[in-house]
Amino acid sequence: MTSPDEHAAPRRETPAQTFERWSRMACDSSIVDAELYSHFDVKRGLRHVSGKGVLAGLTQIGDVVGSAPDGDTYVPVPGQLVYRGIEINELVNGFLREGRLGFEETTYLVLFGELPDANELRLFESHLASYRELPRHFVHDAILRMPSRDVMNAMARGVLALYTRDENAEDTSIAAVLRQSMQVIATIPLLAVYAYQAYADQYLRESLVIHRPDPDLGTAENILHMLRANSRYTALEARVLDLSLVLHAEHGGGNNSSFTAHVVSSTGTDTYATIAASLGSLKGPRHGGANIKMVRMFDDLRENVDDWGDDEEISAYLGRILNKEAFDRTGLIYGMGHPVYSVSDPRTIILRDYARDLAAAKGYSEEYALLTKVEELAPQAIAKERTVYKGVSANVDFYSGYIYRMLDIPEELYTPLFACSRAVGWCAHRIEELSNNGKIIRPAYKSVAERRDYVPFEDR
Repeated sequence: MTSPDEHAAPRRETPAQTFERWSRMACDSSIVDAELYSHFDVKRGLRHVSGKGVLAGLTQIGDVVGSAPDGDTYVPVPGQLVYRGIEINELVNGFLREGRLGFEETTYLVLFGELPDANELRLFESHLASYRELPRHFVHDAILRMPSRDVMNAMARGVLALYTRDENAEDTSIAAVLRQSMQVIATIPLLAVYAYQAYADQYLRESLVIHRPDPDLGTAENILHMLRANSRYTALEARVLDLSLVLHAEHGGGNNSSFTAHVVSSTGTDTYATIAASLGSLKGPRHGGANIKMVRMFDDLRENVDDWGDDEEISAYLGRILNKEAFDRTGLIYGMGHPVYSVSDPRTIILRDYARDLAAAKGYSEEYALLTKVEELAPQAIAKERTVYKGVSANVDFYSGYIYRMLDIPEELYTPLFACSRAVGWCAHRIEELSNNGKIIRPAYKSVAERRDYVPFEDR
């Protein structure tokens, strides 16, 4: 640890120098010896060395499967994502086979634990539509008049502003929380689109075109309708966006933003504060921002690889990324790898085919072929440069960002669209936490600071 004398203020110090010195002091006094984590058997990031999460709770809502027991150990298996006991492929194939969009049906399943019949689904959709309306003065005052450089922050502010419109905002009964949850799920896409439009008007100097939501449209269709100046979209575009929303709606209780919903709900706070906290979690680039990085990395690859059909040239580029010589020099191939999935991410497998269809419809088939080639070669490049303890495969971000680009969705909305979908899981986990009336979540942190005596002011 740095001695106090090293942090002594010089006789003449500018404000900038003062804060630089204070920053060093704050950092130096916060560093923990990495060896102590092993010494005290602390699982950093609440994860075992294998990457498997430390068991912190039980849930009925979602299951994320990447390994299976084999005697006293676990072995990697093809990934599975399960919503309320139903495997994601079965759910998706069910509504796609019947030619329906599935996000509202998925929302009902995640919230209530059952699949709705036709009448129940229509009733649920009508209730969501009734909440999918924000007063003109709210849109103007809470969103348009206060544009933010970051849409996620604007959405969090908008969600907190919804608190002011709720006369029973502090009611944590399940009935009240369900009503609040449905309002959040219905209105958060509006907050996302309007917040982006306020950003584009203020910072990009684009024309401000505001569309009200159409009560006869579902979530995916309304996003495209409100976002596009001419409100036009194809059936394929709506289907692919709806599918992306379905695949992002829930991912177990251990992902950072859903765990945040559990932690914050356990304090007894209100729904709006809980969702705002989860939005703050998802905003972090380690959680919700990887799809943007993936798209930008792919752009860099297209510019620096001359022959898109040359496996060796593509692999060489990926090697330069891993060696911190290309793209953002972090050594990361974005869209590859996942804390749970190793053999495969089921969401990726589903999105891949629809990305192909959308690419064919929009004239991007050559880029799609390059993307699938990167998906094939990246695990080999990683295995060549790194010690891999479990398999590496493409995660959902590998295709979701590419799909958003083909849908002409601005990058500033990639993570907000993730939030529009994952709000379903957040609300379900909040209801689960409150229904079980558990204790306030409070894990332990062991202090490793050395004890010392207080030094009188005149002796410092």
